[in-house]
Amino acid sequence: MSDEEEDYMSDAFLNKIQDVKPGVSMVRRVKEAIKKEEKIKEKNIQNRQKSYKEQEKESREAALQSSISNENKGFALLKKMGYKAGQGLGKEGAGRVDPIPLTIKADRGGIGLEELKKRKAEEELHHYRQKVRAKQQNEAKSLEDFRSRVRTEREERKIEGDLRRSQRSCEQLDSQKGITVPREPWYWPKVDEDNEEDSAEEEDEEEEITELNSFDKLQILTSYLRGVHFYCIWCGTTYNDEEDLSSNCPGDTAADHE
Repeated sequence: MSDEEEDYMSDAFLNKIQDVKPGVSMVRRVKEAIKKEEKIKEKNIQNRQKSYKEQEKESREAALQSSISNENKGFALLKKMGYKAGQGLGKEGAGRVDPIPLTIKADRGGIGLEELKKRKAEEELHHYRQKVRAKQQNEAKSLEDFRSRVRTEREERKIEGDLRRSQRSCEQLDSQKGITVPREPWYWPKVDEDNEEDSAEEEDEEEEITELNSFDKLQILTSYLRGVHFYCIWCGTTYNDEEDLSSNCPGDTAADHE
């Protein structure tokens, strides 16, 4: 190493280097740049010329904030008619005091557009309510149909059960009186027989009474039991005579015994 070149580890070389903390200069430069940018923005805002709309808005607001001067012709006519500043309009001063506020239209929609939008919204709401009402009515009708169907099926099962009980009671009471053949084949419960001739006869007899349903059969059979045996299937009692039956039995239907 020559004498002209300094050793980078020597004290003389290290003393020449400026002692700067890392990161301090960078933060200072960033802050200065931000301040400079803010000053430029403020200067641009101050020097910027206001647009026509901004000037119009400021003029309008200033005019609305100030009261009408005495030099105004309309105000002068009002004063001649007895009006005083700050007094309400009208003969007795009960009218408006403040001016009618202005509504500035900012969009490009034509006159009547808002009314059209309002009418369309009301129509859509009306149609929606109609749909909801129709849906509710359909659901209510479906529910009522279901309940009616269930109620009908329940009543039919009850009638079938009462008819079977009446047939068993009729067979038992007829047998006690020595009656071996029922007045009508369906008065007694059906019995499976191997004799084909008897089965054929029963089928022919059943065809003759196909017009009778379970309800009709029940009415006829209960009337027979009450008139011949003085028996009520819903009371489950055999009465002494017709007078005893009519006096103590609530009636000749299931509803009378509920």
